[in-house]
Amino acid sequence: MSVWIEIILRTLGMLVLLFFAAKISGKKQVAQLSYFDYVTRITLGGVAAIMAVDVDMPYFYGVLVIVVWVGVTYLFDLIALKNKVVRDFIDGKGTVLIKDGKIMEDNLKKEQFTTDMLLKQLRTKNAFNVADVEFAVLEPTGELNVLLKPDRRPITLKDLNVKVPDESEPQTVIMDGKIFHEPLATIGLNPAWLRTELDKLGVALENVFLGQVDSNGQLTVDLYDDKIQVPEPVEMQLLLSSLKKCQADLELFALETEDEKVKQMFGKNAKKVDEVIRKVAPILQ
Repeated sequence: MSVWIEIILRTLGMLVLLFFAAKISGKKQVAQLSYFDYVTRITLGGVAAIMAVDVDMPYFYGVLVIVVWVGVTYLFDLIALKNKVVRDFIDGKGTVLIKDGKIMEDNLKKEQFTTDMLLKQLRTKNAFNVADVEFAVLEPTGELNVLLKPDRRPITLKDLNVKVPDESEPQTVIMDGKIFHEPLATIGLNPAWLRTELDKLGVALENVFLGQVDSNGQLTVDLYDDKIQVPEPVEMQLLLSSLKKCQADLELFALETEDEKVKQMFGKNAKKVDEVIRKVAPILQ
């Protein structure tokens, strides 16, 4: 067998082996890897590279090294799932770098984390002033998680006592100009509804690169031709405008009538419509 053919076959074999090793090790991203995971991947990559090009080394030795290494790593992962001591030893623990707006200098030195590095990480979390930080933890992966003080956090709808319904994930109903029937059925819709919505937007199905339906039943599309402007859906805004007009009309009728009972009826219903508007406005706007 020619050397170059043997190298190709050995390379393909190592590629397949590393693929299954990666599948076994889970779906961790590079930024989520612990020191143990990082060392494991470097070692496996090094072994695979050597076995791919070193034709003098028995191929079985490389396969054996990878199988044993992955097996031991997988065993440690299983133990770590059920044992916190082992998990802390393998993955490490988070280190508090800021507490109550004060930098923990000893912990910075322990993690070999400079002040410049800390400030840089804080800026990525939109925290430009250390005094604004309630709590900052350096995770084992090297990521800094920051909790701002209550008066420095962005205002949420909950802070304003505005209740909004839970949202479900958008369903992709069109991809590459083709309708996906299963997601449509999942949200209780059909292709006829989809084609009607496309007609409202003035868009042909074959021109749609991606189409999604949100939890409110609103269709949004992305076209192949980015120069074409798709009009924004206006049904919800029109509904909100109609509700506001209805509320305004009821108040006007209450002012115009001289019958006290009728005035109270219009006024009472105007308040009810106003309550409805306040509840649905965050959704329809």
